[in-house]
Amino acid sequence: MKKNDNGFDIKSLTPSQIVEELDKYIIGQDEAKRAVAIALRNRWRRQQVKQGLREEIMPNNIILIGPTGVGKTEIARRLARLANAPFLKVEASKYTEVGYVGRDVESMVREVTDIAVSMIKSEKVALVQDKAQKLADEKILDILIPPVKKTVRTEAGGNGEEQIETNEATRERFRNKLKNGELDEKMVEFDITAEPTAMMQVFGPFGPDDLGINIQELFSNVLPKKKKKRKMSIKEARVVIAQEESQKLIDIDAIIKEAIYKVENSGIIFIDEIDKIAGPSSKQGPDVSREGVQRDLLPIVEGSTVNTKYGSVRSDHILFVASGAFHAAKPSDLIPELQGRFPIRVELRSLTEEDFVKILTLPENALLKQYSALLQSEGVEIEFNNESIGEIAKVATEVNEQVENIGARRLHTIITTLLEDILFNVPDKNTKKKIIVTKKMVQDKLNSIVKNRDLSKYIL
Repeated sequence: MKKNDNGFDIKSLTPSQIVEELDKYIIGQDEAKRAVAIALRNRWRRQQVKQGLREEIMPNNIILIGPTGVGKTEIARRLARLANAPFLKVEASKYTEVGYVGRDVESMVREVTDIAVSMIKSEKVALVQDKAQKLADEKILDILIPPVKKTVRTEAGGNGEEQIETNEATRERFRNKLKNGELDEKMVEFDITAEPTAMMQVFGPFGPDDLGINIQELFSNVLPKKKKKRKMSIKEARVVIAQEESQKLIDIDAIIKEAIYKVENSGIIFIDEIDKIAGPSSKQGPDVSREGVQRDLLPIVEGSTVNTKYGSVRSDHILFVASGAFHAAKPSDLIPELQGRFPIRVELRSLTEEDFVKILTLPENALLKQYSALLQSEGVEIEFNNESIGEIAKVATEVNEQVENIGARRLHTIITTLLEDILFNVPDKNTKKKIIVTKKMVQDKLNSIVKNRDLSKYIL
């Protein structure tokens, strides 16, 4: 049964388990976690429904509303990893109306399909890796011990018949040396397939992907595959040749078919900054409007067929998660048709000082754990006592209130500023093997910046 990176059976992930996993990386925002957990479980439930009705069950698209840095993007990203699903994050503001230079909204479906193909391809390559490595080793042995061609006469006066003989005893001895790494530094020369290059500029500013053309397949059918000589150590050659052999062992058509199925049934597209295309029309050139982008986005979210370089992909059952701060605009400023395609709306609250303390310490990828690991690479152990962590959280809250609320991202700038001297001096000076960060150290480094509001705008 298929498992994701966390070892869960994807089919058995219950909403409570999904929330439990999200809790390891995201502090608070329980309502948003519950909403996405239900949406993910509904994807599995839909697969259990009989075929006719299954097609009628539409995904519950979600809008996450809240200020920057409170976990909107992280929730969607972790959700995709849990589901082992093709995931794409895009900014709504980079799209323009069809007819103007810029990315059209259909390109998001093409991009998520590319991601799905890469995912499935990696999985299939991993399955044939052992076999590919054996084939690569045999090729290297052919270079080291070339088979001997010998002519054998079949009858008196008749023509000879060529036979290829190999010295199996010698070959087996070298095979063992190869596996044990005894030949790693020896140089070998071999042929490798060179992919034909294409003149990409003929497609203008859009590129072949935007036109749904598989340029690699197109030119590989027209131009013959060329071989080029490579010379490298056997250690490197084993990797390069194994990669080439693994490509021959996988069925690319089956991979594409599976990838398209995965996109259509479990793909997740995260549309960030959707509030930037809400509100009254804004002209950025001749008649390019926010409403125009929304109207182009509508058929993709509603469900349509998009031509990709791998074939047609339907977007009917792709899960769309949109997010926005909605400071200047509100969700009701979106066109009514688009609002109807996002039935679930969840508001994420701003982070408090207590939340910052938890963010610094509790998640598996907590910021303090990251900096601790970085300094351990230099043989230095750094420790933050409870008072210093509380002070960092207090400073982050103050700056967010006084300057601009950027949520948990504020912690990155504050920690970097706090540890700047340590990170700079550690490699050159005989720094203590253990550094304890105290409340006083935090105050001495940051207080003057925090009090100078103009300065904090630029530094913190």
